Amino acid sequence: MLILLPPSESKTGRTRGRPLSLSSLSFGELTDTRRTVATALAKVSAHPDAFEVLGVSPSLTTEVARNLVLETAPSLPAARVYTGVLYDALDLASLDTAARRRANRWLVTVSALFGAVRPTDAIVPYRLSMAVNLPGVGPLASAWKPELARVLPAAAGRGVVVDCRSSTYAAAWTPSGDLTERWVQVRVPGATHMAKHTRGLVARHLCVTGAAPRTAPALAEALQDAFEVRLTEPRRAGQPWVLDATAR
Repeated sequence: MLILLPPSESKTGRTRGRPLSLSSLSFGELTDTRRTVATALAKVSAHPDAFEVLGVSPSLTTEVARNLVLETAPSLPAARVYTGVLYDALDLASLDTAARRRANRWLVTVSALFGAVRPTDAIVPYRLSMAVNLPGVGPLASAWKPELARVLPAAAGRGVVVDCRSSTYAAAWTPSGDLTERWVQVRVPGATHMAKHTRGLVARHLCVTGAAPRTAPALAEALQDAFEVRLTEPRRAGQPWVLDATAR
């Protein structure tokens, strides 16, 4: 099974630790693209128009400055770097050993800088959205799409793809071929805040219970004890199943 998560805008760093090693991250096939994006991001972030290019407010000077020290900043596990509503609900730190082991296998965060990372990958905080058209690279979703298509299908194995990404990050990779039959987008009625919270709870529930469904209906069944769920079949080939989930 593969549970796809978006990154968070808010990220935590630390003052001591080993620097980033791109070659040590999961999905080693992405290393060259990671290095290209990181180099381009550092270059852009040093320019006066960095805020405009990155689509962020000038009030985020400190966060953009992180992009200048990607190679030397202390790294820490992605599970600690990404914070915010979804990751608070997921609460990886509180999982028992078995659930944490499953989380480390099943969870993948899709990142504009790193492409895809697992919770144990040591990364650094950065400021970059998948919606950015990065000089020297181009639109990041387009740049990452063929690269992620090389590694994510194998990560799914024979299980379902539980897609908890926002539309911005979903643009970076869409399952194709037979895998579309096991592709389920988790949709949450209501406000954005509640959507992020519920998706975090969905990911947590699967890791805690150990459910490893191989079909969309089996995923809905695995969640129905903790959520009100409604599963909608794809309207046409190549589209995902849609699972509406509301926490009980």
